[in-house]
Amino acid sequence: MYQLRNRQLKDGKKERGSYEHVAHEFGPVYDSMSKILILGSLPSVKSREQQFYYGHPQNRFWRVLAGVLGAAEVPGTIAQKRSFLISNRIALWDVIASCDIIGSADSTIKNVKENDMSVIFETAPVRVIFTNGAKADVLFRKYCKGCIAGIPVIKLPSTSPANAAWSVQRLTEAWKEEIGKYL
Repeated sequence: MYQLRNRQLKDGKKERGSYEHVAHEFGPVYDSMSKILILGSLPSVKSREQQFYYGHPQNRFWRVLAGVLGAAEVPGTIAQKRSFLISNRIALWDVIASCDIIGSADSTIKNVKENDMSVIFETAPVRVIFTNGAKADVLFRKYCKGCIAGIPVIKLPSTSPANAAWSVQRLTEAWKEEIGKYL
């Protein structure tokens, strides 16, 4: 359903996929105690297939967050991930409700419709917003910044495998330095 439409060319290379209109099909994770909000841009193809956040096995989000929070183990199932977030008072969502995109490439995002952040802010006492990577930060500031007042927005380095210059350890240290101020 969400497969990137590549086709094999005669020389063995793959033709770049075509744009697909994608709608975010699963809601935010939060409750009335969530004080930290982490925002990505849009779920990857793998995450959309699994119907939950950061589902690509190479994405370091869950390992980094477990390290930041000193968890004994990284949550594996969707139920464990939800519980892990809620028990640590963390809300998780994405900036984009729908857009046109090629596969999972943030650099190809266009025709953005943003998520309505008031869904979370009307219920949860969010004290800080963290954006997971540059694209999520740019999109939030462009489309959603006006929906909040007085809440700090902090850009964190992306946990995406595309951000290969950052190791899990380096990501964990950077995230812990920022998130630790609000725990």
